[in-house]
Amino acid sequence: MGTARESSLPVVVGIDGSSSALDAVRWAAREAARRGTAVQLISAFSWFDSRHTGDLGLGGAYRTAMVKSTRDAVSAAAETAAKAAPGIEITEHVLDGFPVPLLVGASRHAGLVVIGDRGLGGFSSLLVGSVAIGLAARAECPIVVVRGERSWDAGPVVVGIDGSHISEAALAFAFEAADTREVSLIAVHAWTDSVLEAAMVPLVDWDAVETDERALLAERLARWGEKYPDVVMGRVVVRDRPAHALIEQAIGTAAQLVVVGSHGRGSAAGLVLGSASHAVLHHSPCPVAVVRPNPSPLGL
Repeated sequence: MGTARESSLPVVVGIDGSSSALDAVRWAAREAARRGTAVQLISAFSWFDSRHTGDLGLGGAYRTAMVKSTRDAVSAAAETAAKAAPGIEITEHVLDGFPVPLLVGASRHAGLVVIGDRGLGGFSSLLVGSVAIGLAARAECPIVVVRGERSWDAGPVVVGIDGSHISEAALAFAFEAADTREVSLIAVHAWTDSVLEAAMVPLVDWDAVETDERALLAERLARWGEKYPDVVMGRVVVRDRPAHALIEQAIGTAAQLVVVGSHGRGSAAGLVLGSASHAVLHHSPCPVAVVRPNPSPLGL
């Protein structure tokens, strides 16, 4: 999201046969239907080869069986996608390679890459953690990690912003998501550093800081409000840890999507792809979108 080109490109989904992957397929299919684009289902089987089974004399047979199993999983995912969003175009890809490089490669020609929050088989390492964060850091389009046990069709879009120009990409994604879903948007700006705060409390006029931070948030949102006049905006400025503030808002509002940037103006002030985004990916009650900044500032 964020550009017409991204919205016209396919939605890619990492498949492994797990229930989590099928949740990702359902989410991705509905997203593709909203965008009017196709879904590409991708799965990998690279480590099921004779290098790992040769000593047992099962290399070729085992590989053949695993390729078939992988193809069956992708076919089942295609059926799931068709039921979730009848009429969308679906393509199936069973590839020899490692999951993250394959998905990163696919992201070069995708509008979005979607994965489940835990997996098995070919995508067993796509647990919410180092690999998901690595994919978020390397993918050349936004990614969504599908989480949560409830419906994702209601509730607002929650976005974390830090005031940097880099966070404009996250805002672009979040506003378009809210607009296409016809739901409200809640912008969360958390402005504290727990490490420094204790020493600084006696020295800082926190009321003045809050006033400045509210002005910063208003400035960042003003142009987007003009571009998306139908999106109802809520603003939350809070002295809190960024990840905690986002998760609390997501829980309290029954959000359907949380959007974070891949990095911001620094760990003391923004939602970087580090501890804050890592925590959101682990604890969000709903799907999480991680949006890398565009190579150049977004135009409006």
